[in-house]
Amino acid sequence: MHQIRSDIAIFGGGIAGLWTLARLRQAGFSTVLFESKALGGVQTTASQGIIHGGAKYALSGNLTESARAIGAMPGVWRSCLDGDGELDLSRVRVLCDHQYLWSNSSLVSRMTGFFASKAMRSRMTPVGTDDLPQPFRHQDFSGTLYRLEEQVLDVASLIGELSRQVGEWCYRLEPDELQFQAQDGGSHLVKMPEYGVELEAGRLILAAGKGNAGLLNKLGLATPAMQLRPLHMVVVKGDLPPLFVHCLGSGATPRITITSCPAADGRMAWYLGGQLAEGGNDRTPEQQIEQARRELVELLPWLDFSASDWSSLRIDRAEPKTTGGMRPEGCFLHSDSGVLTAWPTKLAFAPRLAQEVQQQLEREGVTPHSGLLTGMERLPRPSLATVPWEVPQA
Repeated sequence: MHQIRSDIAIFGGGIAGLWTLARLRQAGFSTVLFESKALGGVQTTASQGIIHGGAKYALSGNLTESARAIGAMPGVWRSCLDGDGELDLSRVRVLCDHQYLWSNSSLVSRMTGFFASKAMRSRMTPVGTDDLPQPFRHQDFSGTLYRLEEQVLDVASLIGELSRQVGEWCYRLEPDELQFQAQDGGSHLVKMPEYGVELEAGRLILAAGKGNAGLLNKLGLATPAMQLRPLHMVVVKGDLPPLFVHCLGSGATPRITITSCPAADGRMAWYLGGQLAEGGNDRTPEQQIEQARRELVELLPWLDFSASDWSSLRIDRAEPKTTGGMRPEGCFLHSDSGVLTAWPTKLAFAPRLAQEVQQQLEREGVTPHSGLLTGMERLPRPSLATVPWEVPQA
């Protein structure tokens, strides 16, 4: 059995694992990452690429803890996208530098005071008639648009760039191909008998989303507990204009959230989330698509969807278990027996989570050591995950 030593072994190649890998490598930690499928994972690749700044979480008319926790994230990401942050993401494709919040007349009257409050003025500004984006320049458009300074990224571009930077330390490994053995001082042996490799890691970081539950079980750890909050997303591909908007409904979740990305076949792909996705889990794919069609025709009747292609997909958002199954306020990190379990809970929280991981390692006295990691080349490499609108439909 070939023996290898590393400071850190990360499990999960979504945004949390890749960002943490990049940050720890920069800090001098000998770090490797294992992904069971493809880099980009499941949740990351299926996300809408929104760098939330908190406005979405304040739609009840109050600045919630979620809104406060995530408020600094757009600035952190902008620095990275400008090439001036902790990671250089200047090659990542920004689909739109901002989003819009669309509210109809009745909701405007109810929330105007809150939108104009000091807490929200820096996060959104009203859009005048002359500045309306193309999909709203129609005589039948009603309501008010607010511009949100929240970027939308091409997730495939983001994962591709992170893979370019740290892909040489990423390996593909199925959970049933490994065994764990705890060592003194918090380190663990990661045995990969199929490849004749045994890795001793000073710490393990679980950043595998839904896969964290199985890894914790394999390690014999009962905590932290995980919960799943499902979504039923919809993809519409056609001759459509680009659109990035939250359409308000009557509750605290947008009625529908639309982001867009040019597809490989030259058409525009609209990716639909919001309450449509959260409330669609009891619908069949056919029912969910029909519901999405009705929503879009009602909201944007002047657009033609007759030649568009429709599909849906189900996603399980994996998170730490909370009382009543509520959405966690921020990212999550738990350390026990040399294992750090992490859930970012939102794409935007990835930098903050990586920072918390590094700070926790410092508190535990884990310091960088050199490691050549010779012998890891025996393991296969992961591919890049495919975004939902490029997945062939049966």
